[in-house]
Amino acid sequence: MPLSSPDRPRAGPADHAACRAAIRGGSRSFYAASWLLPRAVRRDAYGLYAFCRLSDDAVDGPRARADAVERLRLRLAAACAGRPFDDPADRALAEVLDRHGIPPALPAALLDGLAWDAAGRRYRDLSDLVAYASRVAGAVGAMMTLVMGERSPEALARACDLGIAMQFTNIARDVGEDARAGRLYLPEAWLREAGLDPDAFLARPAPSPALAAVLTRLLRAADLLYARSEAGIALLPAPCRPAVRAARLIYAEIGRAVERNGHDSVTSRARVAGARKGRLLARAAATPSRRAAGGPALPEAAFLVEAVAAHPFAPPPPDPAWWDLGHKAVRLLDLIEVLRERESLGDAAPS
Repeated sequence: MPLSSPDRPRAGPADHAACRAAIRGGSRSFYAASWLLPRAVRRDAYGLYAFCRLSDDAVDGPRARADAVERLRLRLAAACAGRPFDDPADRALAEVLDRHGIPPALPAALLDGLAWDAAGRRYRDLSDLVAYASRVAGAVGAMMTLVMGERSPEALARACDLGIAMQFTNIARDVGEDARAGRLYLPEAWLREAGLDPDAFLARPAPSPALAAVLTRLLRAADLLYARSEAGIALLPAPCRPAVRAARLIYAEIGRAVERNGHDSVTSRARVAGARKGRLLARAAATPSRRAAGGPALPEAAFLVEAVAAHPFAPPPPDPAWWDLGHKAVRLLDLIEVLRERESLGDAAPS
């Protein structure tokens, strides 16, 4: 695929529309939460997500190639150099990386995690699983925090907590789907402690009380990280907090759906209905932010926070002043659009 011209092309309206379509089709939960973001942040979040979605599909989709990760690394290097490949997601990514001073180490960590997927890597214990989740989800949380304009180590650490918790929830939900694809993410030590042989389970996945015990343990670990992440939400710009809290609530609710299914993630897939998502969005918008005691990043995720600290960045100019009526009009239209989208969520298919 040819590279674009070397004059740092910017993503156009068609590129942004393609990125928005990617998130709407790829993750209804993330898409629902994103509607609480300010318009400019939402647009850049879509651009970031589109490249993440493209990368995941390239490694794990029906047309996956053996050299998918190496090709993605070439595309990332081109985007970091301001000469993205001729694709909407690549152009959007190049713009987002440049505008928000995102160090290349963060998207590179995501690709490292996808390389572990491609290699069929398995995880001995919780620390190994945290290292994986830090790459495929913690890195995305850190990048989103930079897109929102916050760069403090504490906020980044809590964003990594949230991303890792979400990944744990995904793993608990997708056990059967992953096993049928030849992948096992549950800590093997936990499986053995519950009386399950990892190889035997992978060959013939089935629900059982032993599996339920492992999933209960994983969801408990996720809940601890969801609780830790709350301290970081209060550090974000006020207009961004409801969206992040909504994502936290919706993903945690997927865990509750796994529990309601009797921890059977082999023969069923936990879902959150559109009406329930709508109520969680309303709750997220109405919940005040509370600053709680934080703490350092998890050791397995600390390299992400350190990469940001080592990457100098001059922040962009401030938003238009309050008397900028043109800006106010755009914000009003944005709020109307959000309300319409919320109304549609009540009729949406569950996801």
